[in-house]
Amino acid sequence: MTPVLLSLITLSVVLAAALVWRPSLVAGTRGRILTFLALFLLPVLALAFGANLHLEKSKTTEFCLSCHVMEPYGESLQLEEREYLPAVHFQNSLVSREHACFTCHTHYTMYGDLQAKVAGVKHLWVNYFGTPGEPIELYEPYRNRECLHCHGGARSFEEAEFHADIRAELTTDETSCLECHEFVHAVEELDGLEKWSLEGSS
Repeated sequence: MTPVLLSLITLSVVLAAALVWRPSLVAGTRGRILTFLALFLLPVLALAFGANLHLEKSKTTEFCLSCHVMEPYGESLQLEEREYLPAVHFQNSLVSREHACFTCHTHYTMYGDLQAKVAGVKHLWVNYFGTPGEPIELYEPYRNRECLHCHGGARSFEEAEFHADIRAELTTDETSCLECHEFVHAVEELDGLEKWSLEGSS
């Protein structure tokens, strides 16, 4: 809990308690302002700060992999084989290790975070109150814009001859990036593949 959030909650509780113990504080204009602060404004601010805090926490790789069913996907980030995209991106810091899952599995629009979190709530609901499917599948096909958010405009992408012929199709999702870059998490093959260790590599 951040100091700001803790301060808002504490102030709200103290003011509300003061109003209960000394009802005379409510009298007059100052009393009404104090009541509004204690019962409405401060709790709303605390709720907003708390929601934002949890929203930011839910973007972390640690949070994503905290569910048992997601553990193999975390293991797949450690694969030695170079053709597995998540492992290559994670191990070479092409994505932030702290936000590795969120970077590739969200939508980059003005309201993307909110849409991604609503979908995330659905994931949580299924995890705690239902039965996750085997294997886990995305709710909708993976979009190229998640790849192009970083790779679009990158020299390595733009200068690759095999991208030049299909650039328009990639932009419109007519052709999926995953048609060529097909090795993703490979959770069903984890037992037979070598792992890379961040600790052992330093």
